[in-house]
Amino acid sequence: MSGNRLHESMSGDATGVDGYDYWLFDLDGTLVDTEWGYKREVFDRVGDELGRGFSDSEVHTLWHGLGGDRDDHLRSLDLDPEPFWETFDAVDDDVARAEATYLYDDAAAVKDLDGPVGVVTHCPEPITERVLDRLDVRDWFDAVVCCSQEIGFKPDAEPVRRTVSKLDAEGDGLLAGDGETDVGAAHNAGLASMHVERHDPHDRGHCIVGDHRVTSFDGVFSV
Repeated sequence: MSGNRLHESMSGDATGVDGYDYWLFDLDGTLVDTEWGYKREVFDRVGDELGRGFSDSEVHTLWHGLGGDRDDHLRSLDLDPEPFWETFDAVDDDVARAEATYLYDDAAAVKDLDGPVGVVTHCPEPITERVLDRLDVRDWFDAVVCCSQEIGFKPDAEPVRRTVSKLDAEGDGLLAGDGETDVGAAHNAGLASMHVERHDPHDRGHCIVGDHRVTSFDGVFSV
């Protein structure tokens, strides 16, 4: 990354970000989000199974990974992460989730980018496939990789590397996402990072420092 590009992004002026040969994006929380009613319903059902209710604040924090590692947050609530995620995955229905998912207004900025565009997401593959089809955005992307136990999860570099490989991309790339795992994965894979802040920073409790920091994709990319 050039010194000029870094200076511009860290000064808070990300307008006209260009000079990259390919582009990667996180999906959930970055380009799309899920209606609150579905999130609340899922956690209510998980709570019924585990015998422990969840406040609105806990739902918001755990769904979006605010405040750091989700597993650490679960442990702070005296919950074992493994049975929690097993229950969550059993309750999280791909059809209902897709029906409750919507595009952020600024997400359309990615469809006009010059160069290969990929998605690397923690969303399970069945949910990802249904979301892309329902929102009619599959043709925005040249490659989609869903993290898994086999592939690894961000901030591991492997899911990012697989996405780049599927794109058959070379040169300088950028990964944009709403979480610190996205920024970490970008750096671990040797890509530039862009953090898009979709939440009140006070809810997160700390600042995520990417090579670029924005609150919207509107007007960010030079196309």
